[in-house]
Amino acid sequence: MFSHMVVGSNDLAKSKVFYDALFAATGGEPGTTDALGRLVYAHRGSRFVVTKPINGEAATAANGGTIGFLMNSAEEAKAWHEAGVAHGGTSVENPPGERNTPMGRIYLAYLRDPDGNKLCARYKLPD
Repeated sequence: MFSHMVVGSNDLAKSKVFYDALFAATGGEPGTTDALGRLVYAHRGSRFVVTKPINGEAATAANGGTIGFLMNSAEEAKAWHEAGVAHGGTSVENPPGERNTPMGRIYLAYLRDPDGNKLCARYKLPD
């Protein structure tokens, strides 16, 4: 349904270290810098972009917003979370683990990136 996601950053160098580690944990490549100075990650058919806000104001995290990354396994979600914490992210919500939801059993891991954006790794566990 989505073609891409974009988050703002006040420190693209710090964001590159953080997001390169997250994508590496899931088999992705390091981000590249496009002609507009944005960090671009292409992985599993989607694009994720990190940029300084176009309006020149400070980047802020969306209150109530979460960006979810689809994982191939609970182990991959755990590695993603560990990579994020080790590279400037903050673990938030409950510790990573299994949740029973109306949609079935899922494994979730939540982080805030260095600019405060809330991210989630999600893997649908087999029934």
